[in-house]
Amino acid sequence: MFSSSYKAAVIQMNSRTNLDANLEQAYNFIEEAAEQGAKIVGLPENFSFLGGLSMRMKQADEIAERVPEFLSQTASEFSIYLMGGSYPVPTSDNKLYNHSTLYNPQGKELVSYNKIHLFDVDLGNNESYRESDYVESGALNPTVYEDENIGSWGLTVCYDLRFPELYRKLMEKGSHVLSIPSAFTYTTGKDHWRLLLRARAIENTAYVFAPAQTGTHGSDRRTWGHAMIVDPWGNVIADAGTEPGVAYAEIDHKKIKEVRSQIPSLEHRRL
Repeated sequence: MFSSSYKAAVIQMNSRTNLDANLEQAYNFIEEAAEQGAKIVGLPENFSFLGGLSMRMKQADEIAERVPEFLSQTASEFSIYLMGGSYPVPTSDNKLYNHSTLYNPQGKELVSYNKIHLFDVDLGNNESYRESDYVESGALNPTVYEDENIGSWGLTVCYDLRFPELYRKLMEKGSHVLSIPSAFTYTTGKDHWRLLLRARAIENTAYVFAPAQTGTHGSDRRTWGHAMIVDPWGNVIADAGTEPGVAYAEIDHKKIKEVRSQIPSLEHRRL
């Protein structure tokens, strides 16, 4: 178990279809977080571009080229760990991966993850999503990164949150912090977001680190906001509310050890 504690920051954005404007917004929030002493900073899902299918497909090559450079340079400039939310990366099958990455303070990519569970739902009132129309599911390989500075991080994205078996697999691989960058819909977020984040933290006695999108994006999409950090007891220790901004909390590995000794549910599993 790692003994260090450190300040973490979840960024909340209102990304739209202008790549340059989105990267500028992200940079400004990262700079703010670094100045406040955050050791690791996280961006939300689709932080570099949040728009319709045809526009996303059209700009995917440019996004996939520019975003890694942006993340690497920004992590290095501010000497932080940077969780790069997610962004589209073209596949060989004329689809995209919903791709999440983690960079170190030297600007090196440490690990990446392609979203496994795709958001294909009909919410009623003409609100429907078919992520699988343009996104290819990632390999069924739970992704964990560990080092002595930030501990053990498990990478997931948004809709993955609804599949507890994935987080149990991440626990089995040693995760202490669960990364869940999201663009949760307003319709589902108001009822499910906080509840599910707390559940994943409690059942895995782990921190949950959840940057988010907020507000309206174009004429027909609205996201819930409330980027959060949740501790292993299930307490929400950071909440960004509904406006773009940054929320902060301490990741304390002693807290993980304490909660796991109080309620050793991971050791009591029978299945």
